[in-house]
Amino acid sequence: MDNYKDLGNFLQPSLLKIVQRWLDWLAFEKRFSSLTVLNYEKDMKAFFCFLFRSLNHPVGEKDLKEMSVTDFRSFLADQNQKELARSSIVRHLSAIRNFFKWMRKNKLLENYALDSVRSARPPRLLPKPLEQQDTLRLLEAATKAPKKKWIGLRDAALLTLLYGCGLRISEALSLNQKDFSSSVKALKITGKGNKQRIVPVLPVVSEAMRKYIKKLPFALGGEDPLFVGARGERLNPGVVQRQVRNLRRSLNLKETVTPHALRHSFATDLLEAGGDLRSVQELLGHNSLSSTQRYTELDRVHLQDVYEHAHPRARLRSGK
Repeated sequence: MDNYKDLGNFLQPSLLKIVQRWLDWLAFEKRFSSLTVLNYEKDMKAFFCFLFRSLNHPVGEKDLKEMSVTDFRSFLADQNQKELARSSIVRHLSAIRNFFKWMRKNKLLENYALDSVRSARPPRLLPKPLEQQDTLRLLEAATKAPKKKWIGLRDAALLTLLYGCGLRISEALSLNQKDFSSSVKALKITGKGNKQRIVPVLPVVSEAMRKYIKKLPFALGGEDPLFVGARGERLNPGVVQRQVRNLRRSLNLKETVTPHALRHSFATDLLEAGGDLRSVQELLGHNSLSSTQRYTELDRVHLQDVYEHAHPRARLRSGK
Protein backbone atom coordinates (compact mmCIF):
# COMPACT_ATOMS: atom_id res chain seq x y z
CA MET A 1 0.00 0.00 0.00
CA ASP A 2 1.27 3.49 -0.75
CA ASN A 3 -1.60 5.73 0.33
CA TYR A 4 -0.38 6.44 3.87
CA LYS A 5 1.17 9.88 3.38
CA ASP A 6 -1.86 11.91 4.52
CA LEU A 7 -2.22 9.84 7.69
CA GLY A 8 1.27 10.89 8.74
CA ASN A 9 -0.03 14.44 9.24
CA PHE A 10 -2.16 13.30 12.18
CA LEU A 11 -0.24 10.38 13.72
CA GLN A 12 2.92 9.81 15.65
CA PRO A 13 5.39 7.66 13.63
CA SER A 14 4.94 4.56 15.80
CA LEU A 15 1.13 4.61 15.41
CA LEU A 16 1.45 5.29 11.68
CA LYS A 17 3.43 2.05 11.34
CA ILE A 18 0.68 0.16 13.19
CA VAL A 19 -1.97 1.57 10.88
CA GLN A 20 0.14 0.59 7.88
CA ARG A 21 0.39 -2.98 9.18
CA TRP A 22 -3.38 -3.14 9.68
CA LEU A 23 -4.15 -1.87 6.18
CA ASP A 24 -1.65 -4.32 4.70
CA TRP A 25 -3.34 -7.10 6.69
CA LEU A 26 -6.70 -6.13 5.21
CA ALA A 27 -5.26 -6.08 1.69
CA PHE A 28 -2.97 -9.11 1.68
CA GLU A 29 -4.28 -11.48 4.36
CA LYS A 30 -8.00 -10.69 4.40
CA ARG A 31 -7.78 -10.03 0.64
CA PHE A 32 -10.17 -7.09 0.71
CA SER A 33 -10.47 -5.25 -2.59
CA SER A 34 -8.31 -2.17 -3.10
CA LEU A 35 -11.45 0.00 -3.03
CA THR A 36 -12.55 -1.47 0.31
CA VAL A 37 -9.11 -0.92 1.85
CA LEU A 38 -9.08 2.64 0.54
CA ASN A 39 -12.49 3.26 2.14
CA TYR A 40 -11.23 1.86 5.46
CA GLU A 41 -8.25 4.20 5.23
CA LYS A 42 -10.52 7.19 4.55
CA ASP A 43 -12.71 6.26 7.51
CA MET A 44 -9.71 6.08 9.83
CA LYS A 45 -8.35 9.34 8.45
CA ALA A 46 -11.60 11.07 9.48
CA PHE A 47 -11.26 9.54 12.95
CA PHE A 48 -7.60 10.53 13.40
CA CYS A 49 -8.23 14.00 12.02
CA PHE A 50 -10.94 14.51 14.66
CA LEU A 51 -8.60 13.31 17.43
CA PHE A 52 -5.79 15.51 16.12
CA ARG A 53 -8.05 18.58 16.35
CA SER A 54 -9.27 17.59 19.81
CA LEU A 55 -5.86 16.79 21.26
CA ASN A 56 -3.96 19.48 19.36
CA HIS A 57 -1.05 17.10 18.77
CA PRO A 58 -0.30 14.02 16.62
CA VAL A 59 -2.18 10.97 17.88
CA GLY A 60 -0.22 8.17 19.53
CA GLU A 61 -0.95 4.76 21.05
CA LYS A 62 -1.33 6.28 24.54
CA ASP A 63 -4.10 8.57 23.27
CA LEU A 64 -6.03 5.62 21.79
CA LYS A 65 -5.59 3.55 24.93
CA GLU A 66 -7.01 6.33 27.13
CA MET A 67 -10.08 7.07 24.98
CA SER A 68 -13.39 6.84 26.85
CA VAL A 69 -16.90 6.01 25.68
CA THR A 70 -17.58 9.75 25.64
CA ASP A 71 -14.62 10.34 23.32
CA PHE A 72 -15.88 7.80 20.80
CA ARG A 73 -19.39 9.23 20.98
CA SER A 74 -18.00 12.74 20.48
CA PHE A 75 -16.47 11.58 17.19
CA LEU A 76 -19.82 10.14 16.05
CA ALA A 77 -21.58 13.36 17.05
CA ASP A 78 -19.00 15.36 15.09
CA GLN A 79 -19.64 13.26 11.98
CA ASN A 80 -23.39 13.62 12.46
CA GLN A 81 -23.07 17.41 12.60
CA LYS A 82 -21.42 17.28 9.19
CA GLU A 83 -24.71 15.84 7.93
CA LEU A 84 -23.10 12.66 6.68
CA ALA A 85 -25.41 9.84 5.67
CA ARG A 86 -26.16 7.50 8.56
CA SER A 87 -24.72 4.62 6.53
CA SER A 88 -21.40 6.51 6.24
CA ILE A 89 -21.23 7.02 10.02
CA VAL A 90 -21.98 3.33 10.57
CA ARG A 91 -19.14 2.49 8.18
CA HIS A 92 -16.75 4.81 10.07
CA LEU A 93 -17.52 3.03 13.33
CA SER A 94 -17.15 -0.36 11.69
CA ALA A 95 -13.66 0.53 10.47
CA ILE A 96 -12.65 1.80 13.93
CA ARG A 97 -13.94 -1.39 15.57
CA ASN A 98 -11.99 -3.50 13.10
CA PHE A 99 -8.79 -1.57 13.80
CA PHE A 100 -9.10 -1.78 17.59
CA LYS A 101 -10.03 -5.47 17.44
CA TRP A 102 -6.97 -6.17 15.29
CA MET A 103 -4.69 -4.27 17.71
CA ARG A 104 -6.14 -6.20 20.66
CA LYS A 105 -5.67 -9.54 18.88
CA ASN A 106 -2.06 -8.67 18.08
CA LYS A 107 -1.42 -7.48 21.64
CA LEU A 108 -0.54 -3.98 20.47
CA LEU A 109 -3.14 -2.00 22.40
CA GLU A 110 -6.32 -2.64 24.36
CA ASN A 111 -9.29 -0.33 24.87
CA TYR A 112 -12.63 -1.85 25.87
CA ALA A 113 -14.54 1.46 25.91
CA LEU A 114 -15.45 1.01 22.24
CA ASP A 115 -17.37 -2.17 23.14
CA SER A 116 -19.94 -0.01 24.92
CA VAL A 117 -20.56 2.27 21.91
CA ARG A 118 -23.66 1.13 20.05
CA SER A 119 -23.84 1.46 16.29
CA ALA A 120 -26.67 3.43 14.77
CA ARG A 121 -28.69 1.22 12.48
CA PRO A 122 -28.27 2.05 8.80
CA PRO A 123 -31.46 3.34 7.18
CA ARG A 124 -33.83 0.56 6.16
CA LEU A 125 -34.18 0.88 2.41
CA LEU A 126 -37.58 0.07 0.99
CA PRO A 127 -37.94 -1.84 -2.27
CA LYS A 128 -38.70 0.28 -5.33
CA PRO A 129 -41.26 -1.56 -7.47
CA LEU A 130 -42.70 -0.29 -10.75
CA GLU A 131 -46.21 0.95 -11.19
CA GLN A 132 -48.23 -1.76 -12.92
CA GLN A 133 -48.78 0.35 -16.03
CA ASP A 134 -45.03 1.04 -16.28
CA THR A 135 -44.30 -2.68 -16.00
CA LEU A 136 -46.63 -3.40 -18.92
CA ARG A 137 -45.10 -0.60 -20.99
CA LEU A 138 -41.61 -1.96 -20.31
CA LEU A 139 -42.54 -5.50 -21.34
CA GLU A 140 -44.23 -4.30 -24.52
CA ALA A 141 -41.34 -2.02 -25.49
CA ALA A 142 -38.78 -4.80 -24.93
CA THR A 143 -40.19 -6.80 -27.86
CA LYS A 144 -39.93 -3.91 -30.30
CA ALA A 145 -36.57 -2.42 -29.32
CA PRO A 146 -33.83 -4.66 -30.86
CA LYS A 147 -33.17 -4.94 -34.61
CA LYS A 148 -33.30 -8.75 -34.51
CA LYS A 149 -36.78 -10.03 -33.70
CA TRP A 150 -35.61 -13.04 -31.70
CA ILE A 151 -33.59 -10.79 -29.36
CA GLY A 152 -36.66 -8.66 -28.73
CA LEU A 153 -38.66 -11.80 -27.93
CA ARG A 154 -35.83 -12.98 -25.65
CA ASP A 155 -35.79 -9.71 -23.72
CA ALA A 156 -39.58 -9.70 -23.39
CA ALA A 157 -39.59 -13.34 -22.24
CA LEU A 158 -36.84 -12.72 -19.67
CA LEU A 159 -38.47 -9.60 -18.21
CA THR A 160 -41.85 -11.34 -18.16
CA LEU A 161 -40.24 -14.23 -16.28
CA LEU A 162 -38.66 -11.87 -13.72
CA TYR A 163 -41.98 -10.15 -13.14
CA GLY A 164 -44.26 -13.19 -13.43
CA CYS A 165 -42.19 -15.48 -11.18
CA GLY A 166 -40.33 -12.99 -8.96
CA LEU A 167 -36.89 -14.29 -9.91
CA ARG A 168 -33.53 -12.68 -9.36
CA ILE A 169 -31.77 -12.03 -12.66
CA SER A 170 -29.00 -14.48 -11.71
CA GLU A 171 -31.62 -17.18 -11.10
CA ALA A 172 -33.26 -16.62 -14.48
CA LEU A 173 -30.00 -16.57 -16.42
CA SER A 174 -28.79 -19.78 -14.76
CA LEU A 175 -31.73 -21.74 -16.21
CA ASN A 176 -31.05 -24.27 -18.96
CA GLN A 177 -33.17 -25.43 -21.89
CA LYS A 178 -34.21 -28.60 -20.03
CA ASP A 179 -35.69 -26.49 -17.21
CA PHE A 180 -38.43 -25.09 -19.41
CA SER A 181 -40.94 -26.52 -21.83
CA SER A 182 -44.27 -25.33 -23.20
CA SER A 183 -46.08 -27.66 -20.80
CA VAL A 184 -44.15 -26.78 -17.64
CA LYS A 185 -46.37 -25.59 -14.80
CA ALA A 186 -43.66 -24.74 -12.27
CA LEU A 187 -39.94 -24.07 -12.16
CA LYS A 188 -37.43 -25.40 -9.64
CA ILE A 189 -35.26 -22.41 -8.82
CA THR A 190 -31.92 -22.56 -7.03
CA GLY A 191 -31.42 -19.31 -5.15
CA LYS A 192 -28.95 -17.90 -2.65
CA GLY A 193 -27.15 -20.48 -0.54
CA ASN A 194 -28.26 -23.18 -3.01
CA LYS A 195 -31.72 -23.03 -1.46
CA GLN A 196 -34.30 -24.47 -3.84
CA ARG A 197 -37.91 -23.41 -4.25
CA ILE A 198 -40.79 -24.18 -6.58
CA VAL A 199 -42.31 -21.24 -8.46
CA PRO A 200 -45.55 -21.57 -10.48
CA VAL A 201 -45.39 -20.46 -14.11
CA LEU A 202 -48.23 -18.24 -15.29
CA PRO A 203 -49.71 -18.75 -18.79
CA VAL A 204 -48.49 -15.29 -19.86
CA VAL A 205 -44.93 -16.33 -18.93
CA SER A 206 -45.26 -19.62 -20.82
CA GLU A 207 -46.53 -17.80 -23.90
CA ALA A 208 -43.68 -15.27 -23.88
CA MET A 209 -41.17 -18.08 -23.45
CA ARG A 210 -42.75 -20.16 -26.24
CA LYS A 211 -42.48 -17.26 -28.70
CA TYR A 212 -38.83 -16.69 -27.78
CA ILE A 213 -37.78 -20.36 -28.00
CA LYS A 214 -39.58 -20.80 -31.33
CA LYS A 215 -37.50 -18.00 -32.91
CA LEU A 216 -34.14 -19.03 -31.46
CA PRO A 217 -31.59 -19.17 -34.32
CA PHE A 218 -29.46 -21.74 -32.50
CA ALA A 219 -29.88 -25.51 -32.14
CA LEU A 220 -29.69 -25.83 -28.35
CA GLY A 221 -29.92 -28.99 -26.24
CA GLY A 222 -31.11 -29.64 -22.70
CA GLU A 223 -27.91 -28.60 -20.91
CA ASP A 224 -27.51 -25.43 -22.99
CA PRO A 225 -28.53 -22.08 -21.48
CA LEU A 226 -32.14 -21.01 -21.76
CA PHE A 227 -31.31 -17.35 -22.35
CA VAL A 228 -28.50 -16.73 -24.82
CA GLY A 229 -26.62 -13.81 -26.28
CA ALA A 230 -26.12 -12.91 -29.94
CA ARG A 231 -23.55 -15.70 -30.42
CA GLY A 232 -25.44 -18.40 -28.57
CA GLU A 233 -23.52 -18.14 -25.28
CA ARG A 234 -25.22 -17.77 -21.88
CA LEU A 235 -26.67 -14.28 -21.63
CA ASN A 236 -24.64 -11.85 -19.54
CA PRO A 237 -26.60 -9.90 -16.87
CA GLY A 238 -24.82 -6.70 -17.96
CA VAL A 239 -26.48 -6.97 -21.37
CA VAL A 240 -29.91 -7.18 -19.72
CA GLN A 241 -29.20 -4.27 -17.39
CA ARG A 242 -28.01 -2.13 -20.30
CA GLN A 243 -31.12 -2.96 -22.31
CA VAL A 244 -33.40 -2.03 -19.39
CA ARG A 245 -31.51 1.26 -18.99
CA ASN A 246 -32.13 2.03 -22.67
CA LEU A 247 -35.80 1.11 -22.37
CA ARG A 248 -36.45 3.22 -19.29
CA ARG A 249 -34.83 6.23 -20.95
CA SER A 250 -36.91 5.81 -24.10
CA LEU A 251 -40.05 5.45 -21.97
CA ASN A 252 -39.03 8.25 -19.58
CA LEU A 253 -39.25 5.95 -16.55
CA LYS A 254 -37.54 6.42 -13.18
CA GLU A 255 -33.88 5.53 -12.62
CA THR A 256 -35.06 2.90 -10.14
CA VAL A 257 -36.44 0.79 -13.02
CA THR A 258 -34.02 -2.15 -13.13
CA PRO A 259 -34.35 -5.90 -13.76
CA HIS A 260 -34.43 -6.42 -9.97
CA ALA A 261 -37.26 -3.91 -9.64
CA LEU A 262 -39.45 -6.40 -11.51
CA ARG A 263 -38.94 -8.86 -8.63
CA HIS A 264 -40.02 -6.10 -6.24
CA SER A 265 -43.07 -5.48 -8.42
CA PHE A 266 -43.96 -9.19 -8.31
CA ALA A 267 -43.97 -9.20 -4.50
CA THR A 268 -45.74 -5.86 -4.13
CA ASP A 269 -48.52 -6.69 -6.60
CA LEU A 270 -49.15 -10.06 -4.92
CA LEU A 271 -49.43 -8.51 -1.45
CA GLU A 272 -51.62 -5.65 -2.66
CA ALA A 273 -53.94 -8.26 -4.19
CA GLY A 274 -54.28 -9.96 -0.81
CA GLY A 275 -51.48 -12.53 -1.09
CA ASP A 276 -50.37 -14.30 2.09
CA LEU A 277 -47.05 -13.03 3.48
CA ARG A 278 -45.70 -16.53 4.12
CA SER A 279 -46.57 -17.64 0.59
CA VAL A 280 -44.82 -14.62 -0.90
CA GLN A 281 -41.79 -15.38 1.28
CA GLU A 282 -41.66 -18.89 -0.19
CA LEU A 283 -42.05 -17.64 -3.75
CA LEU A 284 -39.24 -15.11 -3.32
CA GLY A 285 -36.95 -17.59 -1.57
CA HIS A 286 -36.39 -15.34 1.45
CA ASN A 287 -34.80 -17.07 4.46
CA SER A 288 -36.32 -14.57 6.85
CA LEU A 289 -39.89 -13.33 6.98
CA SER A 290 -38.55 -9.88 7.91
CA SER A 291 -37.11 -9.56 4.39
CA THR A 292 -40.57 -10.06 2.93
CA GLN A 293 -42.19 -7.76 5.48
CA ARG A 294 -40.41 -4.80 3.86
CA TYR A 295 -43.09 -4.96 1.18
CA THR A 296 -45.89 -4.54 3.72
CA GLU A 297 -44.05 -1.48 5.05
CA LEU A 298 -43.96 -0.15 1.51
CA ASP A 299 -47.71 -0.67 1.30
CA ARG A 300 -48.18 1.29 4.56
CA VAL A 301 -46.11 4.14 3.15
CA HIS A 302 -48.29 4.15 0.03
CA LEU A 303 -51.50 4.15 2.09
CA GLN A 304 -50.18 6.99 4.27
CA ASP A 305 -49.40 9.01 1.15
CA VAL A 306 -52.89 8.40 -0.21
CA TYR A 307 -54.36 9.43 3.15
CA GLU A 308 -52.33 12.62 3.32
CA HIS A 309 -53.38 13.67 -0.17
CA ALA A 310 -57.00 12.51 -0.20
CA HIS A 311 -58.52 12.51 3.27
CA PRO A 312 -60.27 15.82 4.12
CA ARG A 313 -59.19 15.68 7.77
CA ALA A 314 -55.56 15.20 6.74
CA ARG A 315 -55.74 18.28 4.50
CA LEU A 316 -57.34 20.27 7.31
CA ARG A 317 -54.65 19.26 9.80
CA SER A 318 -51.83 20.19 7.44
CA GLY A 319 -53.44 23.57 6.73
CA LYS A 320 -54.05 22.90 3.03
